[in-house]
Amino acid sequence: MLVLGIETSCDETGVALYDSTRGLLSHALFSQVDLHADYGGVVPELASRDHVRKLLPLCDEVLAAAGKQRSDLEGIAYTAGPGLVGALMVGGSVAHALGFALGIPVLGVHHMEGHLLAPMLEHSPPAFPFVALLVSGGHTQLVQVDGIGQYRLLGESVDDAAGEAFDKAAKMLGLDYPGGPRVAALAQQGRDGIYRFPRPMTDRPGLEFSFSGLKTYTLNTVAAAEQDGVLDDQVRADIARAFEAAVVDTLVIKCRRALEQTGCKRLVMAGGVSANRRLRESLETKVGQLGGSVYYARPEFCTDNGAMIAYAGCQRLLAGQQDGERIVAVPRWPMDTLPSLSEPRTNGLAD
Repeated sequence: MLVLGIETSCDETGVALYDSTRGLLSHALFSQVDLHADYGGVVPELASRDHVRKLLPLCDEVLAAAGKQRSDLEGIAYTAGPGLVGALMVGGSVAHALGFALGIPVLGVHHMEGHLLAPMLEHSPPAFPFVALLVSGGHTQLVQVDGIGQYRLLGESVDDAAGEAFDKAAKMLGLDYPGGPRVAALAQQGRDGIYRFPRPMTDRPGLEFSFSGLKTYTLNTVAAAEQDGVLDDQVRADIARAFEAAVVDTLVIKCRRALEQTGCKRLVMAGGVSANRRLRESLETKVGQLGGSVYYARPEFCTDNGAMIAYAGCQRLLAGQQDGERIVAVPRWPMDTLPSLSEPRTNGLAD
């Protein structure tokens, strides 16, 4: 089955072409980072308008790269949520218009399910079951995954997501948008042990996360250094390193607990923060000590992209799931409400 995948949940326009027999054929991505940089974050209306401008040209680009025509398509998948509702509607509208014109099935895909399944695009994908760490700007969750659509939430952040905390720390340190990669880059210049930040909620049982207190601790540390007149480039780097270490250690501790509690030996890490080098190295070390393995997508598929939507959509389209005539746009959508591949699904939601 040849499926076109469309991702427009936030500030990146992603399109990809996936063949159920041959795998990923082509993909393209346009990032809106420069568009939103002056505002220090994503402006929803600007994001939606830019998706309108970029989406159809990107569709034509991936088709041409694969030597395919629109008439060759057998299905279309698009991100239906969670995300910015205006941006979601752009992708959904284009997907349904193309699907209607071509007479092919269309399906709205859960954005985080796309991230969770992104490692399946690699040469050595994980087998089910596994524990997944979904860590991005909007989500920090641990999920037990027994199959596609068979998800059990083990724990999640009770406040800020890890990626959101990175972005806020970046602003405190005077770094530009997007903050996460800039904090990680600055942290490489920092010195170990200069500052010691708390590892929130690791001194108690459970798999919940909390990063709001760490954000406040960072703010107070920056303010104290500024008041003492020592907030130079090196101190900023030291603070960034301490902050990154605290986030990474917290995630690693919780992942190890989740593996021990479930008895799983495979950990999948997905979402934008999964591209963090220090997090990957720490998880590989700790999970390896348990006799387990860590799986993650290549860096280009850690952030939002069309390939993950094309893959996830293809699996569900092959199972006979598809939208009705209504475009699906769900800004908030718990992933554990998704049906399995054997269950019916219409209008992008479980019956």
